[in-house]
Amino acid sequence: MSRKVLAGLAAALALLAIWPLFNLIAEGLQGLFNGLGSLGPDGGRQIRGTLSLLLGSALVGTVIGTANGWLLINCRFPGRRWLRIAQLIPLATPAYLLSATLVDLGSRQGWRIHGLGWGVVVMALATYPYVFLLSTESFAMSGRRQLEACRSLGVGPWAAFRRVALPIAIPAIGAGVALMGMEIVNELGAVQLLGIPSLSAGILEAWQADGNPTGAISLALITLVIVLSLVMGERRLRRRSRRWSDGVAGGDATAWPLKGVRALTAQLLAVIPPVLSLGTPLFWVLTNLDQLQTNFTNDLLQLSLRSLFLALAAAILAVGAAVLLAIAKRWSTAPWLRSLTFLAGMGYAIPGTVLALALLLTGAPWQIAPLALLLWGYSDRFLAVAKSGLDAALERISPNLDEAATGMGFDWHQVLRRIHLPLLRGPMTVGLLLVFVDTIKELPLTFALRPFDFDTLSVRVYQYASDERLAEALLPALMILVLGLIASMALVPTLDQSSNRRSIQD
Repeated sequence: MSRKVLAGLAAALALLAIWPLFNLIAEGLQGLFNGLGSLGPDGGRQIRGTLSLLLGSALVGTVIGTANGWLLINCRFPGRRWLRIAQLIPLATPAYLLSATLVDLGSRQGWRIHGLGWGVVVMALATYPYVFLLSTESFAMSGRRQLEACRSLGVGPWAAFRRVALPIAIPAIGAGVALMGMEIVNELGAVQLLGIPSLSAGILEAWQADGNPTGAISLALITLVIVLSLVMGERRLRRRSRRWSDGVAGGDATAWPLKGVRALTAQLLAVIPPVLSLGTPLFWVLTNLDQLQTNFTNDLLQLSLRSLFLALAAAILAVGAAVLLAIAKRWSTAPWLRSLTFLAGMGYAIPGTVLALALLLTGAPWQIAPLALLLWGYSDRFLAVAKSGLDAALERISPNLDEAATGMGFDWHQVLRRIHLPLLRGPMTVGLLLVFVDTIKELPLTFALRPFDFDTLSVRVYQYASDERLAEALLPALMILVLGLIASMALVPTLDQSSNRRSIQD
């Protein structure tokens, strides 16, 4: 099989991934040209709600993620290694589950957990690890020479952070904020449970409840504008971050020892966010343990099997497509193919409700089955999750291996089978795991595209929470939490790798 065939297969796969989105944009533009564009009576309020939630959560999440990134990389105090790992825990807790448990616990104490302020807290806790991970990477490379100069001049960790490390890390922090924004715009369950008007909920309401496809498409286009702005900003800031790292890093980062009150303060700042994020649902579980046995029914078993089947199928499809696209990108120098593979990985940035609407518009003329649309949506949305690790791994494999193999008469699929796949086993496994668990937790896409009477764990938890039947959501919520923790722990080796040099230095 020639490289042209490989490029053709990759191009067809990439076009399949981006086709629904282009179809949605075409439908929206046609409606605008015909004077049919309308945001509906609540459109303005939903836009303001989304932007307010985005700005508020980004501000709080940036402070938490940046502060903990600096403390856990560039300061030494007891327990920092375990606290560094703990910062990944919030990724295990879906925002809709945290909101549901807060609402229930608050109602027992007579507190009203409702509105934008609580939404900012929930989304900041759920998404700040993105800022933490990218700021950690930047602080780890902030430069030994610059920070050692600060120490030699008697400059403390706070002043060194403010004058040296923070300016260098701003592009990386900005990229993390952009990733936070993508998750916040995608959120459906939390905003509805907390009564926050949002574009994600508005799209579903206009399409399903109001029977207003024009309004749904218009809201989806507004959402796309916001998301694409975040994507462009994230990519630009990442490039700037790499230039900073390459140009001024100057060696491994240094670390300031913290003792006494300072060490205790750092420990508290690092432990409070993950404790609140995971501790709240766990506390809620502990207060409802007496209802565990009574809620184990055949219905729960059926929900679990459906979720596991969908997650396994989505993981296989996404990783298989990611391998093909990554290999084609490596073997082809055509700019058009690289552009297509990049666009194919955009699905993760697209909110689930927007992608669902795009798939419904695309699949309706062909009468594609809802289950097939749902699997299409999963593989499209989570393709980037699997592909990013594979791209990074392939960049570390020397091109000399490929040249030597082709010199021996091997075709690309032989090189893939004998060389690349054995070396990519680790990233493929991590990709499978992450896509599997992301699918388990996914709510907007599942809620919009699932076949009639085909609920999953995430859908049922959300439905029970909406109906204030949280006791019945106990076991599904526990299963989602456990699987989310497994996925979060898959990132631990990556996090530890970024700090190995500091450990040696210390």
